[in-house]
Amino acid sequence: MSDELTYEQALEKLDDKLKLLEDGELGLEDALKAVDEARVYLKVCTDRLEAARRKIEIRAEPEPISEQ
Repeated sequence: MSDELTYEQALEKLDDKLKLLEDGELGLEDALKAVDEARVYLKVCTDRLEAARRKIEIRAEPEPISEQ
């Protein structure tokens, strides 16, 4: 499920979980579940950003100059 989320979708779900936790109205078990889910969404966001960074670095590398 989380592998299919885009960065934006995972970020929105992470934000939703954090808001629930900040409200302080969850019971202990629900809060622990929200933390676990937030960690999953945070990892998805981190993975998507890392993949984008690698793509940018590859494109930013200068072309090798061939001597003739």
